[in-house]
Amino acid sequence: MRVLLAQSAPVPDDPADPALTTVAEHARAADAAVIVGYVERLDGGGVANSVACFDRDGRQAGTYRKTHLFGHESEVFSPGDDLLVVELAGRRVAPLVCFDVEFPEPARAVARAGAELLVTVAANMDPYGPDHDLAVRARALDNRLPHVYVNRVGSEYGLDFVGGSAVVAADGRALVRLGGEAAERAADVDLESRPESAVDYLRLVRPALPVSDLTITTTTQGATR
Repeated sequence: MRVLLAQSAPVPDDPADPALTTVAEHARAADAAVIVGYVERLDGGGVANSVACFDRDGRQAGTYRKTHLFGHESEVFSPGDDLLVVELAGRRVAPLVCFDVEFPEPARAVARAGAELLVTVAANMDPYGPDHDLAVRARALDNRLPHVYVNRVGSEYGLDFVGGSAVVAADGRALVRLGGEAAERAADVDLESRPESAVDYLRLVRPALPVSDLTITTTTQGATR
């Protein structure tokens, strides 16, 4: 599967904005699926940190709302309550947003639901660049799924966004990595390979196991003499 990384500043914040209409038109004209981050105004009030997923015909096939909010985001955004696997260009794609990728559970859940490709759209800033570098590769390796990571660049509100968009193979290797400036890069992603049976983690992982708590608490713990 051919993918195009494009890291830049974000698009405007209204789902009815001409910018998203333009994205849909370009998707249709280029016969290419597109995933783009935006701030979504919710029907019931409030806003969500979302990604719009357009298929090759320009149809908006799905919207994913960030489920794990970072820091003060909860004072502004409403969290999503559902993960998503959406069919784009005939493949099962699972979008995540920024802080979502730092948790193993969302990526594992969509992998178990049949996702063939992880796509994370981010606005990650200093000093957390290394965190995402590790998490993006780990989520690919955890689930033996290729992972496309797109992070914004530039500065806003005193934050420096670090870029570092990447295409990561199912074994955790970074196949393509961009720097800290606005850029585009095409790459081929292998969606057909299957992991070796010895490292097929989705097949080998056991269900949740009980924890035996052998902590010993005594009545004298913390006492002085």
